[in-house]
Amino acid sequence: MYQIKGKEYPCCTSVTMGIIGGKWKTVILFYLMDGKLRYNELRKKMKGVTERTLSLQLQQLQEDGVVKRKVYTSKPPLKVEYSLTEFGTTLIPLLKAIADWGVVAVENYSENPIKN
Repeated sequence: MYQIKGKEYPCCTSVTMGIIGGKWKTVILFYLMDGKLRYNELRKKMKGVTERTLSLQLQQLQEDGVVKRKVYTSKPPLKVEYSLTEFGTTLIPLLKAIADWGVVAVENYSENPIKN
């Protein structure tokens, strides 16, 4: 049994899925792999996500130490950027592998395969 921040996990894979699991967290992380994004930039890339869901998922990723939020208050309007933390960048090889596997799954099992 593993325990992190008061949460218990039965194995290492459940730790990983506890942090990045869910419909939108991996999508957020995938887009942040390339660098900082503002909230609205993320939202535009993520068709179908509600503002509430995106905010909650970003908050959870911040609490888990994977994403950081930087607020610029020097001049209006308020500017907020999200990026991967140093710990979050350790997920990049995993995220790339998940994305690559998704391409293989679509090519082999989808009615609309990806065309290059």
